[in-house]
Formats: sequence, C-alpha cells, structure tokens
Amino acid sequence: MKLTLTLCALLLIPMSTSFAEDDVVDIGSQRELFVDRMIVGKLNDATLKLHAPQLMPPVTPARPHGHYATVLNAGDKFQFYYRGDTKPGNHWKKGWEQYHDGEVTLYAESKDAIHWTLPKLGVYEDHPTFPSGNVVLMNEFLVTHNFTPFIDTRPGVPAEEKYKALGGLAYQPNQHLEVRKRRGPGGLKAFVSPDGIHWKKLQEKPVIPEAWGKYFDSQNYAFWSESEQAYVCYFRRFIKGYRGIARTTSKDFISWTPFVEMNANLPNEHLYTACTQPYFRAPHIYFALPTRFMAKRGAATDILFMSTRGSAQFDREFTQSFIRPGIGKSGWANRANYAAIGIHQTGPAEMSFFLTGGRRYAMRLDGIASVNAPLEGGTLTTKPLKFVGNELEINYSTSAAGQILVELQDASGKPISGFTLDDCEPIYGDHIARTVKWKNGVDISSLKGKPIIIHFVMEDADLYSLKFNTRAGSNQVVEAGKSRD
Repeated sequence: MKLTLTLCALLLIPMSTSFAEDDVVDIGSQRELFVDRMIVGKLNDATLKLHAPQLMPPVTPARPHGHYATVLNAGDKFQFYYRGDTKPGNHWKKGWEQYHDGEVTLYAESKDAIHWTLPKLGVYEDHPTFPSGNVVLMNEFLVTHNFTPFIDTRPGVPAEEKYKALGGLAYQPNQHLEVRKRRGPGGLKAFVSPDGIHWKKLQEKPVIPEAWGKYFDSQNYAFWSESEQAYVCYFRRFIKGYRGIARTTSKDFISWTPFVEMNANLPNEHLYTACTQPYFRAPHIYFALPTRFMAKRGAATDILFMSTRGSAQFDREFTQSFIRPGIGKSGWANRANYAAIGIHQTGPAEMSFFLTGGRRYAMRLDGIASVNAPLEGGTLTTKPLKFVGNELEINYSTSAAGQILVELQDASGKPISGFTLDDCEPIYGDHIARTVKWKNGVDISSLKGKPIIIHFVMEDADLYSLKFNTRAGSNQVVEAGKSRD
C-alpha cells in the first residue's frame, strides 16, 4: 500500500508542474495593455478603467471627410481615404444603380495627421465635382462604396503590391436582379498598388464571395497579422437579425478560410462597423472601434471599444460608450458617428482617432484603459509571466500625492530578494516610459525566462501598460520620476 501511494505521488509531480507551466503567460518583450485581463491575476481595491478621448479643436482648412474613411501611416506622410460622390447630395432612393455608379474614393495627405492637403494626382481626368483632382478610384461599381486600403507589412511582399485593399457590396435578396445580371455578382474585390494612389484589380473575381456578406454595406478591413502569420479580414454580416461582425483569414489574399461569426453583440445591439485593427504599439492586440447603431432612437450612433487577440472572440471588458454623440444635434443625427480605420501617434505622448465630420480625438499613448487605484490604495497582482529583457518599463500616471511600488515575486507568490516592495524606489509622476528601479538598480536579467509575478501597490494612480526591454548598461541609476526614452 505504501509503495502504491509513493508511486502515485511521483506520478502526480510532473502533472502538477505541467499544469503550473500552462498557467504561465509568456509575454517575451511585447507591450501589454490593460484592455483585457490577459495578464491580470488579481485586483484588490483597484479596477480596470476605460478612459475617454478628448475632442481636439478643429483646424483650418477643415479636414476633408466622408464615410468609411481610412488613415494610413506611410512613414513620411499620412494618407487619408474617404468616400465621395460625383453628384453631391446624391441618394440611393434616387436610383440604386446610379447612386453606386457615382461613388468615388478620394485622397488627402498630411505630415502630422492633423493638417491635410488635397493633392492633384492626375490619375483621372479632371472632374468638376473634384477640382482638386484627388480621386484615386472611380468607375468601380460597388467597390468605391467602401474601398478600404492598408499597407501590407508581410515580409517579402512585392513592391508593386505594397498596398492592398478590399471593396464591394452584396446584393440583397430579390433586389436589383437586373442590375446584378448586367453588372455581375457582388462580393469583396481585391486591389493592389505600389504607392496607395495608382490601383489595379488583383483579379476580376471577388476574393470574398457575395454569399458571406449580408451585405458588406460597411467598412470591411483587412491587414497582415504578424502574430497570426496571415491576412485577416473583419467584415459586416447580419447575425440573428442584428448587424454584426465576422472574420476570415488568408495566406495569399486570394483564398480565404470559411468565415467565423464573432459573438461581439450585447443583447439588442447593432454593431454597424467592425473597425478592427492591430494596435501600432502592441500589434498582437487588435483594437476595435465599432459604431453602435440604435435604430429605434432615430438611428443614433456612438463609438464602442473592444479588443481581441488573434483568432479569439472580442473581449467586451468595457460595455460603456467610448465616444458619445456629444452636445448638440449634429452628433445625434442619423448615422452621425463613424470611426475611421487608423489609430496613429500625433505627438510625443499622444495618439489620435478620426471620426466623421472632420473630428479628431486624442489621448495618451496606450491610454485606452488602465488599472486604476484610489488614494486609499489598491493592488494589481499579475498572472505568472515569462519575459525577455533586463528592465521593466511602465506607462503610468499618479496624482501629486499618489505613488506606485513594484515587487517581483516567484511563481508561488513569494517576494524575490532584492525586488521587494521595500527595495522599490517609489514611483510618482506621469510618464509614457519609466524604468522601474530597486535599491540594486534596474537590472532584472537574472529572472529572464523564469516564471515571475509582478505585484503593484498603487495609490491614486493609473497603470496603462508594461513592457520588458533589453538595454545595455541596465544597472545604471534612473532618476526618480524621469523617463528613459
């Protein structure tokens, strides 16, 4: 009997070890944000808080605007794509085919994503409705309703296909059958370009079939995902009678996997656009800024925030509105609020979001959400983590009276000598990048690759993100409250 119990105990040891290892989150040197609970182990008297972006003052001349807009960062400039019409004020009720025939894709440029110009491109002959000559695509039936480009970051992509785009609609059942017979089926068609200005079809046949859509009448955005090693497309689809979101992936931008419906909607909620994109400072996390559509409130809309990691379903940690319609009638008009694809850095500590009506909203880098603690104090204890690097960087803010202390613990929760709360230099101030320092310095390379837990003790403070970095001379002194950018 004793021998049997001993053997059982020996057999249980590797099972227990394996289970513990499965619980460890390997974050390497990736930046981790608190838009979900991926690395959150336990919160005591602290909460995850969604922050509201600030509406920025208008500029002169006003930024051009149109529905289903996209803002790209090309490195030396920002590129802005939006929908226009050859007949200003045209409406589909005046004729569905002529309405879509008149749609075009317009283009603007900027050095700072704040002040915009309309370049005369010469891609098409001058048109009286667009005297600036900033048309990049026209005479592409249905495609220009929601033409949505991206810069392809896949390694080895041919120069002539540096830019890619999808656009198109699906015909609704038993409607416009003669038009469909003459013009061909709907679906999402693929385009490529070397510069984002001169476009050509990748192939004539839609790459994402019409039957998937229901009815693609939204902004359907694709991008290259480094974390998934695939092209990913989030597109509009009706799900159980509500406007919702589906996704599909591809290795070559031509053949796409069977779509998966995303269970993103709350009860009785329409999500008009997916607006899902990799966050530029942590591209393994996708940010979504869908438009919530309230059909029974005069078609009022606002902007939500959701997130997802790769193939996972959307995380709805925050159910409140991210950007409200605001004071005044304009924000409460029919379908008045759509976020553009594109979240970009527009200052040393600032990133911007772009909305219809030429609006720009700004907030701090990584500042979508935080772990927030009151002056009375609160704590965050992470899940067991593995990392690569020799320093711990945090993005944080405190009040004048607040502070943060950081303790590193082993996987069992025992404080590690030299990295305890008593060893930590108090952190206060407001920095996008601050390296945590203990009495013996900032070097944590001895813990690299080992499961650790990070324990934060916070008073009147917000913690927005953390990241492990590899830097030379990591044992040098870091002045209290100073960034090491």
